[in-house]
Amino acid sequence: MSLKFKLIGYPIKHSLSPWIQTTFLERSGIKGSYTLHEIANEGIFEEEINKLKAAEVNGFNITVPYKETIIPYLDRLDVTAERVGAVNTVALEGNNWVGYNTDGVGYVQALRDKFPDMDGNKDVPILILGAGGAARGIFHGLVLAGFKNLTLANRTRSKCENIINGADASIITLAEAEKNIAAFDVIIQTSSVGMNEAEQIIDLSNLRQGAIVSDIVYQPLVTQFLKQAEEKGGRIHYGHTMLLYQAQKAFEIWTNKNVNVEGMDEEMIEKIKGDK
Repeated sequence: MSLKFKLIGYPIKHSLSPWIQTTFLERSGIKGSYTLHEIANEGIFEEEINKLKAAEVNGFNITVPYKETIIPYLDRLDVTAERVGAVNTVALEGNNWVGYNTDGVGYVQALRDKFPDMDGNKDVPILILGAGGAARGIFHGLVLAGFKNLTLANRTRSKCENIINGADASIITLAEAEKNIAAFDVIIQTSSVGMNEAEQIIDLSNLRQGAIVSDIVYQPLVTQFLKQAEEKGGRIHYGHTMLLYQAQKAFEIWTNKNVNVEGMDEEMIEKIKGDK
């Protein structure tokens, strides 16, 4: 039997997900395919989802702008997806479409892989910049991993409040984050700011030496935010590994196989550099 997996979103033509998941299939010895399914606008979303169900796909990933749109079409959500309020992975389980969110757990795994010393201190002060869907997934991923000292910073306080949803965390403005940046050991940039190489969400002039600075933007691979962090003595974390590890978690949900990702980090860097 050959398994069929898809990626839903728009635009997705330059996504690295097909390469990642095809590599996983090859490494695990599973026969299958992973292909793109672009949905150009929300007006045809229901029709396209029905096509997928009729095509008997075994599972699919969902990226922007449909991580919340997909929810009413699913039979149930797992605990993480329900808490986050967004889905990036759907699996066919029996006759049910089940929604998961692997963004947060994937990100936390990527961070732990790069900085294993983080697990030794669950009270490490962590700052999350931005309050979009990625921030939501990462925040709840950190909460589930047991990290306790979390602060969110954004222009709009209400968006942070919606993310926290009763959890124990602090909210500050971006200006306050910039002023007090030395108070944090881990800084995570979750917005799209930085895709334009000349931009960064806050200035890091007062960064603490040795602080971990992470940017989920991976095109460009080295954002202005990370460049300044490195200049100020920060330990930097590239965004592409989040994509790799959330994909690994999705593959495990679909196949019950924990595939080895050794060497794929470096291959992804070469692919990202070649896509310029």
